[in-house]
Amino acid sequence: IDNPEYKGEWTVKRISNPAYKGTWEAKKIANPEFVDDDNLYKYDDFGFIGFDLWQVKGNTIFDNVIITDDVAEADKFLQKWKTLSDVEKAKKKEEDDAKAEEAKKAADSKDDDDDDDAEEE
Repeated sequence: IDNPEYKGEWTVKRISNPAYKGTWEAKKIANPEFVDDDNLYKYDDFGFIGFDLWQVKGNTIFDNVIITDDVAEADKFLQKWKTLSDVEKAKKKEEDDAKAEEAKKAADSKDDDDDDDAEEE
């Protein structure tokens, strides 16, 4: 559709600001008591780990969580997890196929029942 008033893409109008002093930065106040600690979050043992999760779909399972800084341990866990995951996926597929087959049989059975009713009338 032709629009004779169209002047191109809209852009924000700029106005000059003589008081502009550049991008804002927080003031740095000296703190003589501050001591930088590189090991602040390093623990020998975690007693508990918490997750705050929001999920839309119910029945979601979160498991097989590992927290480590050892690559070899993580790789070993990964192999164990992949094996377990493959088994779980196969089992889930079997269950889904069985449910689909049951639903198909139920639908076919219902269709057959409907046909019988139509013949009797």
